[in-house]
Amino acid sequence: MTDLPDLFAPMTLAHGPAMKNRLALAPLTNSQSHPDGTLSDDEFKWLTMRARGGFGLTMTCAAHVQRVGQGFPGQLGVFGDQHLEGLTRLAATIKGYDSLAVVQLHHAGMRSPKELIGEAPVGPSDDEATGSRGLSTGEVEQLVEDFIVAAERSDRAGFDGVEIHGAHSYILCQFLAEPLNRRTDRYGGSPENRARPIKDIVEGIRARCRADFSLGLRLSPERFDLDLMEIRDLARQVLAEGRLDYLDMSLWDYAKQPVDEAYQDRALMAWFTDLPRGATRLGCAGKIMTPDDARACLERGMDFVLLGRAAILHHDYPQLLAADPAFTPIRTPVSAAHLRAEGLGPAFVKYMSNWKGFVEEPQTEPA
Repeated sequence: MTDLPDLFAPMTLAHGPAMKNRLALAPLTNSQSHPDGTLSDDEFKWLTMRARGGFGLTMTCAAHVQRVGQGFPGQLGVFGDQHLEGLTRLAATIKGYDSLAVVQLHHAGMRSPKELIGEAPVGPSDDEATGSRGLSTGEVEQLVEDFIVAAERSDRAGFDGVEIHGAHSYILCQFLAEPLNRRTDRYGGSPENRARPIKDIVEGIRARCRADFSLGLRLSPERFDLDLMEIRDLARQVLAEGRLDYLDMSLWDYAKQPVDEAYQDRALMAWFTDLPRGATRLGCAGKIMTPDDARACLERGMDFVLLGRAAILHHDYPQLLAADPAFTPIRTPVSAAHLRAEGLGPAFVKYMSNWKGFVEEPQTEPA
């Protein structure tokens, strides 16, 4: 298949500028920022190279909205004005390459390592396995407020928009998961109550950021103690309400069947592509490596795709594909030298070496 009209067709959003194509950089952990969450030159280089390489939207890694919400070393922060200078520099450069600049807003919740944050992590309820404590009602309200303030800070820094991280068993996803959320206040119990933090954050960002500020939400459809039908119903609601510009489904594998055998009569993606979406766009991530993978997602009903590992391997994936419809990404494992040439700093290369089969093992000389 060599025809590429869909992947390279512009995609309008309800708020703010359009994407010039259907290829977005997925939010990727890279451990390259400074310990205080300020932007490093390595993280700046990694992200701006993807914007220069032709991605229609360039999204940061998960950026934590509270100091105690940090989930991994070297994480980008958006919880204080000390982060503004780096964020402003980053937004301006990404936009200078005609790519939408987006911050992903994040709080790790019970997944925040105690040794990293210096205190017990927090979550929707006390959790013996992680040693986390449940937030009070007032603290949940403050959590919501801090997501909104982080969006306002991203707005002030010049970003085109933000994405709310509601996936991967981080704090908002923990609220959605009934086994993890045993609250008895308005943030627990029914699916509506467990989704309330997300809904309140969406409402607050819409009310307090500029009118042309784009807003996305990332959800996991399953795993992480989630119920597929509950997530489908939440997706139906947020697509219909029209406050979001896009919903980003983190599928792990775009072609997979649901884990729950009761719903395996169709692909996992298909439980979401059939929902009415109005002007809200629907995207997905999950093992989208080749151009045929990306095209398959659009053919099956997605509006755009988010590339992770493929974008790590080729900073200019969109440009390579536009120039050669037969382009195929390099196979893994790849050398550390290849990754460095693609704009990954030492900390990111080290992080990727934790993913089995991605980075070549260093060769040792025979004794």
